[in-house]
Amino acid sequence: MPTLKTGNPIISIYTEMTPNPETMKFVTNKLLYPSKSVDFENEAEASPSPLAKELFGFPFVKGVFIASNFVTLTKTKDTDWNDIIPGIRDFLKEYLEEGKIIINEEEIVAKEINANISSEDDSDIVKRIKELLENYVKPAVEMDGGAIFFKSYHQGVVSVELKGSCSGCPSSMITLKAGIEGMMKRMIPEVKEVIASAN
Repeated sequence: MPTLKTGNPIISIYTEMTPNPETMKFVTNKLLYPSKSVDFENEAEASPSPLAKELFGFPFVKGVFIASNFVTLTKTKDTDWNDIIPGIRDFLKEYLEEGKIIINEEEIVAKEINANISSEDDSDIVKRIKELLENYVKPAVEMDGGAIFFKSYHQGVVSVELKGSCSGCPSSMITLKAGIEGMMKRMIPEVKEVIASAN
């Protein structure tokens, strides 16, 4: 009778298109970074994540975004997804099955982690905005392989930062204006406009 090999679980990975043609979501059956997300726009920023550093070793990788159970990769324009998906999938599967470190938590900058967490100084409006982003907007944005962070609120204008597939995506501005801004105005009358700020 064959004995079952115990140890690291078998990892399965599938890809999902995102609204941004330059980004692809690689979804896995393993939690990579529960309840948080982190975005690396270049190799220099990737030091907190050994996984991101290795992914930047691929010449066509321009950005790495890691969240709950997926990695969103941004590629160079002249690369075809069909040519590179199998190699990336194999690399991720092997990396995760070997149980290598995904993110060194201590190295993640405090501002990145605390970007959406309410502080004592937040006004009532800011608390409501953050709550709305956390409960309604964030899960939808993550489905598309991206993330949204609250930056500021001033005189009716909410400023947010878009990461992952949403960063530089042509349709993200439509989503921001038609979807997020519309919902915020309905649920929080003080909000007049939602804008995406640059980093």
